[in-house]
Amino acid sequence: CIRDSVCVDTGTLLDHDEGMLVGSMARGLVFVHGETAESPYVASRPFRVNAGAVHAYVRTPDGGTKYLSELQSGDEVQVVDLEGNTREAIVGRVKIEQRPMFRVALETESGDRVETLLQNAETIKVASAAGRKAVTDLESGDEILLYYEDTARHFGEAVEENIIEK
Repeated sequence: CIRDSVCVDTGTLLDHDEGMLVGSMARGLVFVHGETAESPYVASRPFRVNAGAVHAYVRTPDGGTKYLSELQSGDEVQVVDLEGNTREAIVGRVKIEQRPMFRVALETESGDRVETLLQNAETIKVASAAGRKAVTDLESGDEILLYYEDTARHFGEAVEENIIEK
């Protein structure tokens, strides 16, 4: 299906093991690699994370979240590496374009289901148990890196109330 997809271009270069945490549900954010890898399809863009659909959340340096559609030049986003180290990055621009997308659904060890929409492209990579993997190569049963917290959010801030996301 074709949806509005968001690329977050930062004002800093990302290392090969860095990306952002994004997701349709604030309690479970998928690690999406920056476009640092070489590809036969496009040149690397080591300042960019092709983050997902406009409705998705992205983690901010203060531990909150923002909708991808709300981001604009000058905002701060959290960059994370595969070891969990974080730093902040300034958004240089946000590019929204219509692209084919698909749903990535995950189940946590506790049985909770979370998901997100990602662009259906070979250049979009997630961190899997087998290493960096293109989303087009994902298969049922693959384990991918997920930031999970058992909390609800309201206006990007963690709250102690019962919110149902599905």
